Amino acid sequence: MQLFPCPFCGPRDEIEFRYIGEPKARPEPAGSVSDAEWADYLWFNGNPKGVSREVWLHLACMEMFTMTRDTSRNVTVGAETRSVP
Repeated sequence: MQLFPCPFCGPRDEIEFRYIGEPKARPEPAGSVSDAEWADYLWFNGNPKGVSREVWLHLACMEMFTMTRDTSRNVTVGAETRSVP
């Protein structure tokens, strides 16, 4: 069991969290976004091996935040409150 750092509640068990996705900017303006650009935004992620930023939801407080993890070692590097990319 891992402990994930919620910036609002402190360290908690990983089972209290849900992965939302990688932080990325939504394509704008919405009226001129092509189907290919929209599909790329919705379905294609970087999925890098190593250090990456991820958006997580803490189910206890229902707050989203950005967490930096090293996926190759499965360790948490840090967490920060969620801001719009």
